[in-house]
Amino acid sequence: MELYKEILAKVLATKEVKITFSDLQIDSKEIVEMQCYQALQKIKAVIQNDSLTDNECFMKIEEIICAFEALGSGGGSRHDFG
Repeated sequence: MELYKEILAKVLATKEVKITFSDLQIDSKEIVEMQCYQALQKIKAVIQNDSLTDNECFMKIEEIICAFEALGSGGGSRHDFG
């Protein structure tokens, strides 16, 4: 449920806030599902290359973590390399 809230918060943060949502054509479930599908497409594209070296593989994992961060879900302290 936490990932769901993180994704929804990230998407809604860029939307105009209104007192009423009577004209909203898409619900929160559809918003999150759309964002998740797009993230899965990016992750699949990242891991499809079987010929990667260890260093290249590490960089691909970094790209996956960045895809989660783009959704508003961080990689936690394990992604704090700097």
